[in-house]
Amino acid sequence: MLLALSLASLITFILPLIYSLIFKTSSASKINKLTSFECGFEPMTPPRRPFSVRFFLLVVLFLVFDVESVLLFPYLSNNILTLSFTYSLNLYIFCLILLCGLLYEWYNSMLDWC
Repeated sequence: MLLALSLASLITFILPLIYSLIFKTSSASKINKLTSFECGFEPMTPPRRPFSVRFFLLVVLFLVFDVESVLLFPYLSNNILTLSFTYSLNLYIFCLILLCGLLYEWYNSMLDWC
């Protein structure tokens, strides 16, 4: 066990050292790798544009409501088989929580794209 551990750590340290000795890269190739490639033309926009936080927020809200709706389907199929008051009450409370969350997001204009 100790032999295998020492061999693995030796390979971990030796291989990057051999790589750095054999392959030397120039600074020009590093700069070229960071630029975007658009069919040989100069890029029209910078390669790394800032990420839209509103888009990220909209995607997260979509995922949350999507997962909640997926959780609703098995509950509804179970509720059809057993017509119980507690199942119906739980379903209405769940939908009310979803509606309150949607109204909160709408009121704070989280769903606007502009």
